[in-house]
Amino acid sequence: MDYFKYKGNTLYGENVSIEKLAARYGTPLYVYSKRAFLERFTELKKAFRKLDPLICYSVKACSNSAILRMLVARGAGLDIVSGGELFRAKKAGVRMNKVVYAGVGKTTEEITEAIKSGIYFFNVESEPELRRINAIAGRMGKQVNVALRLNPDIESHTHHYITTAKKENKFGIVFDTAREIFRHADRYAAVRIRGIHLHIGSQLTKIAPFVKALNKTLAFLAEEGVADSIDTINLGGGVGIVYDNEKTINVREYARALEKILVPRGLKLILEPGRYIAGNSAVFVTTVQYIKKTRHKDFAIVDGAMNDLIRPALYQAHHTIVPVVRRKKQKHGIYDVVGPVCESGDFFAKARRLPELSEGDRVALLGAGAYGFAMSSNYNSRPRPAEILIAGTRHYCIKKRETMRDIMQGEVLPTHL
Repeated sequence: MDYFKYKGNTLYGENVSIEKLAARYGTPLYVYSKRAFLERFTELKKAFRKLDPLICYSVKACSNSAILRMLVARGAGLDIVSGGELFRAKKAGVRMNKVVYAGVGKTTEEITEAIKSGIYFFNVESEPELRRINAIAGRMGKQVNVALRLNPDIESHTHHYITTAKKENKFGIVFDTAREIFRHADRYAAVRIRGIHLHIGSQLTKIAPFVKALNKTLAFLAEEGVADSIDTINLGGGVGIVYDNEKTINVREYARALEKILVPRGLKLILEPGRYIAGNSAVFVTTVQYIKKTRHKDFAIVDGAMNDLIRPALYQAHHTIVPVVRRKKQKHGIYDVVGPVCESGDFFAKARRLPELSEGDRVALLGAGAYGFAMSSNYNSRPRPAEILIAGTRHYCIKKRETMRDIMQGEVLPTHL
């Protein structure tokens, strides 16, 4: 965590005490570092400068409007997957020619709005979707850019819930179907098939799968005689981060590997980083409510839950847990860190060795910026947490904690009840 460190015995985000934020705003709480977000983005720009890519931050990773706006202000494009994310992109002030639109289930309404807005590329996930985009664009008198999202059927060596490039996955177009699309491209007069999209999975820790997917795809394009019609390669996101003790990708080495392949061909590169920028740019803060001791184990029951941060329950994901305030002489214990939601899957850690915990202690889960708040819900009628952005010595509440009135808004009681 670049900008979440101890000063004395208190955890700070940049130059702001996490303990003071928790006391003021309550817990559970998301806390973001502006500097961490922007430095990660800048790091990618510098590493890939020879390729001069369009870097489209993946909105789904962490979609708060303040986060989007500060990245857009630094030159980021946006990668979106829904009409709601298109709405957010507009509010963030991004130029629409820096927006790429992925997702397997785009509706007629979403496609229409995206065409009206003038987005840069649709990443097309299936032949039926291509037909629909072509029909809608034709009726609107438009011709739109598309990138075919190909499924190269390779192993990306990540959790099976976040691998996306095997033939059994719902994502992308297999080569046989792509072959038919290219051979009958004249059927799609309202689209320009200019790009190829390859997103092979998330939290990848090796460069080799990216290179293998790219080489396999370029060989396929050459075999089909369509390489000259493709001017853009979108390699998606997927670069992993350190949650525990992972050895992750060196982005400069990744860039050099792509340079060798793409520079001689003169291909434009698009990247869609989400986790890489957001993941280690935030912490999730929660307060111990009870220490429950049994003959078999000790439970630290906290006020955060799976509805606030679902990654451990959904992916068995590891988040390092640290005390917000350390004791000078610290004993340790073995805990299951669990939440109050009525599910056995509501946990943040199992049998984790941690500094000894007591009621009222606050702990921070590191690496919580990606797919944290963005995947939160109101399960068990729990209001979602507040979100705080730290900038140096200052902080800003960028999302107020929900109230019960907020989560019941829109519910209607029929008069006969």
